[in-house]
Amino acid sequence: MTGVSYYRAMSELIFEVTQEADGGYVAECLTENIFTQADSWENLRVNVKEAVTAFYFDAVAPTSLRLHLVRDEVLSVA
Repeated sequence: MTGVSYYRAMSELIFEVTQEADGGYVAECLTENIFTQADSWENLRVNVKEAVTAFYFDAVAPTSLRLHLVRDEVLSVA
């Protein structure tokens, strides 16, 4: 894989975000070992950016970050 195609492949990181019972959020990157959490969505966005910056401190960081909120809800039919 050349440097150019690798850079394109890594131009976006995707984070799976879940909301905790206490209302906070947890974000886990699907392709790198990056994990963070926050009490609000706004703080989570800041924390994800900081975590990615720290992870790529000596390398070229991706150009975009995608936060994918996963919501699990159980509904009663009866």
